[in-house]
Amino acid sequence: MGLELEYIKGQTPIEEEEKEELKIKTISTRGELDEFEQANIEKVIEWSLKTNPSYNKILTIDFIIEVHKRMFDEVWGWAGKFRKTNKNIGVDKYRIPLELTKLIDDCRYWIENKVYPEDEIAIRFKHRLVEIHPFPNGNGRHSRLCADILISKGLKKEIFTWGSKNITDKGKTRTEYLNAIYEADKGNIKPLLKFARK
Repeated sequence: MGLELEYIKGQTPIEEEEKEELKIKTISTRGELDEFEQANIEKVIEWSLKTNPSYNKILTIDFIIEVHKRMFDEVWGWAGKFRKTNKNIGVDKYRIPLELTKLIDDCRYWIENKVYPEDEIAIRFKHRLVEIHPFPNGNGRHSRLCADILISKGLKKEIFTWGSKNITDKGKTRTEYLNAIYEADKGNIKPLLKFARK
């Protein structure tokens, strides 16, 4: 029996060939997968608290890849590797490096020229990162952690609370988060900014 997953609103399905790169072959349910992924993610959160990179180090393709790899490397073979298929969200797979470079350049410009307040810079970075959707899966969690690292380490402000509840589960908090993302997709970043500090 292979890995059979149910998806909730806003989750990107994992392709069959991506499922083949599951490192822990005994995982067969979404609950088991979530448990192993969360244990892996908690290790990278601990790592992020011990590191003190400048925003110039954070705003590199290598750092973006490193964070994703650390988040999922105990569970998935594709951790830290750009997706090889197009998804229901994100840029064309061939445009990922170019779009990440543009995002990094834009974000550095925003910081150096104080175009936006620090919170807004980090949230705009998070939103564009998830919009690019560089990895096969985990892009939402990855973009939130990258925003937390950028705001706390690079910009020296408090990390975001993200609604103070688990937004990967069904419920009101996730709905509010997704609605804020959809508003940001339309150019209105304010609900996502508010949600991040809720």
